[in-house]
Amino acid sequence: MSLLDWLAAAPPDVAVAIDRGHVSAARLDWRGGRPVVAAEACEALPAGTVTPALAVANMPDTGAVGVVVSRVLGELGGRASRVALVVPDPVVKVSLIRLEKVPQRAADLREIVRWQVKKSSPFPVEQAVLSISPGEDLPDGGREFVVALAREDVIRQYEQACAMARAHAGVVDLATFGVVSSILTGGVPSGDWLVVHVAESFTTVAVMRGERLIFFRTRSDESEGTLGDLIHQTAMYYEDRLQGTGLSHVWLAGPGAMTTEAQRDVEARLNTRVEAIPAGPLAPLIGVLARDGKAA
Repeated sequence: MSLLDWLAAAPPDVAVAIDRGHVSAARLDWRGGRPVVAAEACEALPAGTVTPALAVANMPDTGAVGVVVSRVLGELGGRASRVALVVPDPVVKVSLIRLEKVPQRAADLREIVRWQVKKSSPFPVEQAVLSISPGEDLPDGGREFVVALAREDVIRQYEQACAMARAHAGVVDLATFGVVSSILTGGVPSGDWLVVHVAESFTTVAVMRGERLIFFRTRSDESEGTLGDLIHQTAMYYEDRLQGTGLSHVWLAGPGAMTTEAQRDVEARLNTRVEAIPAGPLAPLIGVLARDGKAA
């Protein structure tokens, strides 16, 4: 699941994440068929430098962000001319679109999906970057698709910040998609499982059925309600609308998740044990690089 695919033969081995309060980067090596972080770096951003949002510009001064990206990449050592770029969840609208009949031609599928998302898009779809990934097979022979929609000029701001550091962003992916991919590097969990990603500027919950996404909701940190409220609403929707019969795993990820309070809150609402993502804040970076590295 990615917004833009890497077009070169070899995938990048460095990923950069830009969020409201920081820029982070990691370089990945493969040892014994497993992804290993070879180097990592992080630097705080001044307040107001990046404001993750769907329908408005995110960076009043892209150059200022580019300077920080350059310093962070410099701390990794070596030269990173190609990178995978991880953007915060509020930058992208993720939808699950069900089609009773799936057209054979990719161009026809794209046209149908564009028409479907046009009705709910907060901006003209002609200005959008659109990604379509296969979702769950439906009992009636149809299929669900995971659709990621973002304003092209907003994504270009993040890409330009990397370009100013002389790094081309060939892969652009969503932070929580990266977290999901990091979990999948250890194998596909059985049954249904839940990811709770508590980041600087947002909280996202994603429900997976095997390796397929069946529910995705992002809430910005300005939204009303607690983490517990969000988990409760998700659990109710899972049981009532998704025919959920129980979660085999619940994963908690992100810098805001690494607290006893957050873990207890989620466990109390779901009445099940919660596991922290081993890679912590680096999980989105590792997931994006590991997925694309395997794909190559």
